[in-house]
Amino acid sequence: MRERYTKRMNIPYPPAKRPLPKHAKKVFTGEIFDVYQWEQEMYDGSTVIFEKIKRADTVSIIPITTEQKILISHEEQPGLKPFYGVFGGRIEPEENPLSAAKRELLEETGYQSDKWKLWHSFQPFEKIEWAIFSFVAQDCKYIQAQNLDNGEKIEVMEVDFEKFIKYAQRPDFRDSEISYLVLQALVDPAKMAELKKTIFD
Repeated sequence: MRERYTKRMNIPYPPAKRPLPKHAKKVFTGEIFDVYQWEQEMYDGSTVIFEKIKRADTVSIIPITTEQKILISHEEQPGLKPFYGVFGGRIEPEENPLSAAKRELLEETGYQSDKWKLWHSFQPFEKIEWAIFSFVAQDCKYIQAQNLDNGEKIEVMEVDFEKFIKYAQRPDFRDSEISYLVLQALVDPAKMAELKKTIFD
């Protein structure tokens, strides 16, 4: 299912660090996470029960306005300290990554874009079946008020590229995969040039 929704867009589905075996059985169904277990043969011939959780894939979006400003969020959610980050959320069963990104951008910012590019996609954890698709949305235009979930408070902030780089280094910047790419760019001028090109070209 997940691979099919990426094939329709010519987006490769990022491989898992430890793929879920076909013989794994679901032993728990949660609101967000499902738990799978399987027997795994060890090096001495014995078997042990291995376990992995699975959740809906998600999208993250870096929006760029027509004035070449980058939009970031200052967000509050129940039980968490306020944090900075980019925008995004879960891919619903009927959606593909791009349609989910367009919906999340509109809901969380009120902005819309017709110019999208996939920045990168990956699965961050070996014990969680979960892909993250990060998009850049260019030429974003404000068209409506935010339509937030009842568990979200999101302030939309406009920053230039230099401030974006500084926010991505903060300990309260939530999107660690973007922070990692920014930190790589800070020590490699070629990667910094590539980052600017990805965001603005």
